[in-house]
Amino acid sequence: MGSLNYIPLRATSQYSLLEGAMQIENIVAKAINHNIPAVGLTDRNNLFGALEFSEKLIDKGIQPIIGCNLSFYDQKNDGSIVCLAKNEQGYKNLIKLSSELFLTNNYERLSLNRLSELNEGLILLTGGYGSLINNYLKSGLKKNAVELTKNLNSIFQDRIYIEIQRMGKDDFENDLLDIANDIRLPVVASNTIFFESKDRFTSHDALIAIKDSTTVNNSNREILTNEFYFKSPEEMIDLFNDMPEAINNTLEIAYRTSFKVSRSEPRLPRFSGLDSEGETNELVNQAKEGLKKKILENKITNEEVYWDRLNSELDIIISMNFPGYFLIVADFIKWSKSKNIPVGPGRGSGAGSLVAWALTITDLDPIKFNLIFERFLNPERISLPDFDIDFCQDRREEVIEYVQEKYGKDSVAQIITFGSLQSRAVLRDVGRVLGLPYGQVDRICKLVPNNPANPTTLNEAIEGDIRIREERDNDDDIASMLKIGLELEGLYRNASTHAAGLVIGDVPLQNTVPLYRDPRSEMPVTQFNMKWVEASGLVKFDFLGLKTLTVIDKAINLINQKKGINLDISQIPLDDKQTFDLLGTGNTIGIFQLESSGMQDVLRNMKPDCFEDIIALVALYRPGPMDNIPKYIACKKGDEKPDYMDSRLEKILKETYGVIIYQEQVMQTAQILSNYTLGEADILRRAMGKKIKSEMDAQKERFISGAINNN
Repeated sequence: MGSLNYIPLRATSQYSLLEGAMQIENIVAKAINHNIPAVGLTDRNNLFGALEFSEKLIDKGIQPIIGCNLSFYDQKNDGSIVCLAKNEQGYKNLIKLSSELFLTNNYERLSLNRLSELNEGLILLTGGYGSLINNYLKSGLKKNAVELTKNLNSIFQDRIYIEIQRMGKDDFENDLLDIANDIRLPVVASNTIFFESKDRFTSHDALIAIKDSTTVNNSNREILTNEFYFKSPEEMIDLFNDMPEAINNTLEIAYRTSFKVSRSEPRLPRFSGLDSEGETNELVNQAKEGLKKKILENKITNEEVYWDRLNSELDIIISMNFPGYFLIVADFIKWSKSKNIPVGPGRGSGAGSLVAWALTITDLDPIKFNLIFERFLNPERISLPDFDIDFCQDRREEVIEYVQEKYGKDSVAQIITFGSLQSRAVLRDVGRVLGLPYGQVDRICKLVPNNPANPTTLNEAIEGDIRIREERDNDDDIASMLKIGLELEGLYRNASTHAAGLVIGDVPLQNTVPLYRDPRSEMPVTQFNMKWVEASGLVKFDFLGLKTLTVIDKAINLINQKKGINLDISQIPLDDKQTFDLLGTGNTIGIFQLESSGMQDVLRNMKPDCFEDIIALVALYRPGPMDNIPKYIACKKGDEKPDYMDSRLEKILKETYGVIIYQEQVMQTAQILSNYTLGEADILRRAMGKKIKSEMDAQKERFISGAINNN
């Protein structure tokens, strides 16, 4: 396991909010730099980073050791104990302990009795800064420390180590060695890691002051030493040269904890208890019955086109094993509509599914609007389906409660999200803890551009504005604030609940992922964020609360009450001349997506006269595509001729006057000019949307050769 036999077991990441000052990438970089073959992650009370840490270390050939620094209380004291997962059972027990701390113990502490019940598969490190045993020694209660260690030894037996630290902060080495000798326990050398290097101590000290809502010059606060940094194996071996067995035991522990948190294939609960074949049959039946109804309601004449599309979509959904997903979504949408809870008509790529329309998941006919199913589900690019579903903001909670009742409260949770220290916010926090005058801090902060859609980093702001550099060069306090701000920027500040995401598990969630509770909400949330919760095999459903739906619902109720008209929003005509005349005046305040002053100007100029104009305008009105608005309007008014580039493209570009506006048009262009399958075209579309250069380079070759073969 490498030439040097020291393994750091106590790294603390930024997931220990406002305590750890290292992002997981920095921990990985340090391990590579020091040629360390394994690293332990022991964040305070949580496992937020467990899967990310495992993935990123294994990717670099480093062994992850997953642990947690958990808060406990004994009869007379409290403090932390580090538990490391020896195997899968140990990790499951860590999940239970961490989840319980947030869900039932209100972030406080766990009773030590929980360790006697949930210790299987765990290795225990007893000492260390802030630990329960060290806190007894700090209070002069050595007898209690001995008694506690004996108790833990009886539970853990050969899975307990006395931790010795030399960081100049509550080390109590002699007492700990006495206890180890007395009870005949092995000792292990450790170093709690909060920051990268000694020179980061000042910024970490400011971080702790931010956490404690105090200032750095408050004489009553606890201050750490500059030893809480990521030491190299050479430094640790030198520090413990009189105690080689304590160094060797770090290696022994690494050999004993060969467990990693793994990715998992997507898992969904079975719909209404059906098996796989039952779900398939149920989906086919519901989709076919639904389409029959739609054909009648909408007086559709070209039925064959619809049935062919339905059957081809069903084949893809079944081959990708997603019938259950469609049934689950259709079920809670049908329930919502039956309770008169307003649901959005559908948006995003999901609106391209005819099956979704037949199941009433969406209210849009994708064939009428020329939408492509492969943008939503593509067998050539395996990814989970993802319907963005809007609910009336006032009644969204009712839908979530229905889902909890149906699938079990312990199998449904929302998803965590993390707020980070961004450029302006970090300066305000740092300025405050340094005790700088508010006006001075505010003046500097206002020089940092504020663009939530594309935030400016602090470094970009300093590089881009001479006034900030002049303030820095002429004032040591400002220089200090900027330096600390640069070192803390990007660290996580707080955890909260994602606005829309919900996961539904096939088993109680605590069997697979750790849970957390946002203090502002009763519902549990996953400890993994959106990216990592999906990697752990849980399928995400988006329940968005949309105020516009609430406004529309109230408006309809008022019309029905006052005028006695039974208005159905889903049946209003999309070719009403008076509506288009009104939109052409630009009087659109309060109309979703059409109310900005710039949009009002475009409407006055364009004079839209069909629904397709509105769709095009909303798609064009964003940075980049906006440049095509004058061309669209000129062609619409007949002042310019549309340029279709190739006569074969006229049929797909006619409605947008030769301007490529929609992702579907990109896909169809590739299909027509270069013989792409729609699955391949979706990969091209995605590479363009996400600006993936390597993929675009590969697509360039494919596109050109296809076009040449196609004359």
